[in-house]
Amino acid sequence: MRYRQALGENRCCVPYVVLLLFSIVLTGCGFHLSAAPPLPFETMYIDAPRYASFAGELKRYIESGEQPKLVARPEEAQVVLQVLNETQEVQILSLTSAGQVAEYLLRYRVTYRLHDNANKDWIPPNEISLRRDLTYDNQAVLAKENEQALLYQSMREDAVRQMMRRLSQARAPT
Repeated sequence: MRYRQALGENRCCVPYVVLLLFSIVLTGCGFHLSAAPPLPFETMYIDAPRYASFAGELKRYIESGEQPKLVARPEEAQVVLQVLNETQEVQILSLTSAGQVAEYLLRYRVTYRLHDNANKDWIPPNEISLRRDLTYDNQAVLAKENEQALLYQSMREDAVRQMMRRLSQARAPT
């Protein structure tokens, strides 16, 4: 009887002990959250068309970190990231035997250039290109439209992370 009472009192502590052991194991194996790679410049201006949702995502990502500082005018920046183009494309990938769409190929592309105020390229015009497959069902049109929007959002976030890795590799022109 006494054993059951003692066991019942300690059950509330078991999750905390498990959590403590789990965190010790994670720190012991060298696990750490990934951080944005350090960038080789201090200030940056993002020049993008107003419709470019990629630029907004990138600005939010950069502002959540410590470096670089985003400035309001290109003259104040050490480098200017120029978003030249952002496109979303849909292509039919396969058809059913009845001639209806069975699968789409979604493409997302961002064309950009990184230069300084002397108009010298740190990164010449380049492109980030992503693609995803989307199965289609005429019985679930709204669900598939939502899935398509989520896939484009996921590709945009992936493009932002790729952009940060590419920016970390940029070097001043010589």
